[in-house]
Amino acid sequence: MSEGLDELLLWLCAVASPIGEERALCDAVQARLARVALAAPIRRYGDSIVVPLSRGSGGPRIALAGHLDTVRTENGPARLEGGRCHGAGASDMKSGLALMIALAERLDLRAFGADLTLVFYAREEGPYAENELGPVLEADPELGQVELAVCLEPSDNKLHLGCMGSIHATVTFEGRTAHSARPWEGDNAVTRAADFLAELRAMRPVESVVEGLVYRTSTTVTQARDGGRGRNVVPDRFVLNVNHRFAPDRSLEEAAAFVRSLVGERARVELTDLSPAARPSATHPLVRALVAAGVRAVEPKQAWTDVARFSARGIAAVNFGPGENAQAHQKGESTSLALVREGYAIVDRWLASVARPRL
Repeated sequence: MSEGLDELLLWLCAVASPIGEERALCDAVQARLARVALAAPIRRYGDSIVVPLSRGSGGPRIALAGHLDTVRTENGPARLEGGRCHGAGASDMKSGLALMIALAERLDLRAFGADLTLVFYAREEGPYAENELGPVLEADPELGQVELAVCLEPSDNKLHLGCMGSIHATVTFEGRTAHSARPWEGDNAVTRAADFLAELRAMRPVESVVEGLVYRTSTTVTQARDGGRGRNVVPDRFVLNVNHRFAPDRSLEEAAAFVRSLVGERARVELTDLSPAARPSATHPLVRALVAAGVRAVEPKQAWTDVARFSARGIAAVNFGPGENAQAHQKGESTSLALVREGYAIVDRWLASVARPRL
């Protein structure tokens, strides 16, 4: 089994799929899964597909979801070497896709006691509004009936519960130009931002306990630009990108109001990318069964993932994947093959434990 899983991951990594260029990989995965005896035809939405593996089981309705795209980074050719798979997306998250496809090809779907669906989708690595999982959830007739969705983001085979929300805000300080020899004739937009930047520097993460898990809310400047027209000109414009990450005990509307109040009247604020948080679903019976199947640890997800999209629709969702979290978005990305095999075994045990026996 391990050799087949290794080669499957290598096959996925050999098909380049940087964000916005997922079509070739989507075509390849669709063609491969079309050879499996599915419960119904594959449904395609743009460069995303929904794969109904089993139906009519009377057991739990479960979806496994993974994104096809990778970040744009520098990697050599896909290869297996030293117990690792090297290639763009090896960890984030083609290791998860390999697990999903392996399950489809190895399960006896006619006798399987759960209604299992696979979701492969595009454009996760970009802005919230461009992610194709949103339109897929809107359009697909069955996904809204799922009891639990598992997003196979890289987590080192740990169960990451819930997720942080995220807001990116463009904060623009405005002043008035002048010659730097006579700065009193102008109004320096960069120094106008000094108090605001000092306040952000002094802020400490705020801890929230949600269902027994600790999440840390933080606010950070990630970009600064338009700081001046020339070396001898007082700048009249200074633009910051402020990223606010908030715990799942706060709504998107509350987080947006906080960002606006933080800036106040000192600058213009444009909220450019708003992603809600998701609660942990720690007590859900299917989640407890996944814990019992042998996950390495249970931790809060201190980042945003697409569990939030499922959660917003009233669907319990968690993060669990065999990729290495520290390898995500890295130049020269790779992941442990042993970790991928272990992840497959955990999910296989979990599904066997929750599936309803068929007569």
